Amino acid sequence: MTTDGWSAAELEIEDFPARNRALRIAFVTETYPPEVNGVAMTAARFVEGLHARNHDVQLIRPRQSAAQEVERQPRFHEVLLRGVPVPRYPHLRMGLPSKRALVRMWSTRRPDLIHIATEGPLGWSALQAGRHLRIPVTSDFRTNFHAYSEHYGAGWLRKPIMAYLRHFHNATRRTFVPTEALSVELERQGFRGVSVVARGVDTARFSPTRRDRELRASWGVGDDTLVAICVGRLAAEKNLELLVRSVEAIQADGVGCKLVLVGDGPLRKSLSARCPRAVFAGQRCGSDLAAHYASADLFIFPSLTETFGNVVTEAMASGLPVLAFDHAAAATLIRPPANGLLVRPGDEEGFVARAAAAVRDRAQLVAMGAAARQSVQSLEWGKIVQRFEEGLMEVLQPESRLLSSSVEWARSPAVAP
Repeated sequence: MTTDGWSAAELEIEDFPARNRALRIAFVTETYPPEVNGVAMTAARFVEGLHARNHDVQLIRPRQSAAQEVERQPRFHEVLLRGVPVPRYPHLRMGLPSKRALVRMWSTRRPDLIHIATEGPLGWSALQAGRHLRIPVTSDFRTNFHAYSEHYGAGWLRKPIMAYLRHFHNATRRTFVPTEALSVELERQGFRGVSVVARGVDTARFSPTRRDRELRASWGVGDDTLVAICVGRLAAEKNLELLVRSVEAIQADGVGCKLVLVGDGPLRKSLSARCPRAVFAGQRCGSDLAAHYASADLFIFPSLTETFGNVVTEAMASGLPVLAFDHAAAATLIRPPANGLLVRPGDEEGFVARAAAAVRDRAQLVAMGAAARQSVQSLEWGKIVQRFEEGLMEVLQPESRLLSSSVEWARSPAVAP
């Protein structure tokens, strides 16, 4: 047991330094692959991208389940901290307060910069440790936690949560967000130092070429049946009741339509009872997920709680027309009627009507899908990581003396000091 209460089993480190290091970056996140969610995926893209660009990255995250850790093959410096299951999502974990452990570690292995991807207990501890040690800290605004409260009968928490998020992010040097619209919204709410870095998409993985007739057959559909798909957590904040109403409207209009839901969550049981003929594919990833996208015909996305919505870009890259509210990634990328369909946020009746009308012309759907694919071809992750790197460099310019520091990460200790 160490003097700050952390035992060898509670804090593990693996060290894989990058060659020709430019910066030492401590990247703090409470979710990371193989956990399946947009924040985990995006965090991994930035961590892997920075490491590939010759930065020494120290990934700090909660230890996941034993099975998940076995899947991992770390190639850079990792610090595993204690975590607990997220309520209602036992496969996900959140970190516990750990300021003392981080201060102790960073006092001897000082990073040039700390970047915090999530605002939970671990993120808050990293922020406090960074301020204590006077290390520059940046952050991401990735999840609309304040908006989630209204979907769980706790709308009264919206203002306190927003106050916490504003206090958290204003204590950092810069807050990165994925869209201009979100930047404007946060600045209106009193956030300072907001900077836009978009999200990318892997157009090699997510491609119309992944369409799989055998997969469609397993769903019980042939070439003539329209498949409407939605990918994401089966949870209240995803507005899935509107998805179901939209598919029911399509079916009531005489169009053969199969609903496919990819993902899992607390609403799975109730949705299964409501939609007994729908396909519940569970969580999918990699090429399997790509095949599910490409084997559908229309992506319906009724959520209004996203800061971006990686599933929108993945669907577009897969050659699917997207029906969504004029919000987040959809608002940025869709130009109706050329490459998709948008509805004014909050107009649920308009959303249902647009869904029913869209499927009457299958040739137009196919054309929109092809245009959608074309419109995201430039969202290459390498360019996105480069812009993020530039943002970090801009933050560090007043601290440029740090970049020539001779302090290095400690090499391959079994556990933290």
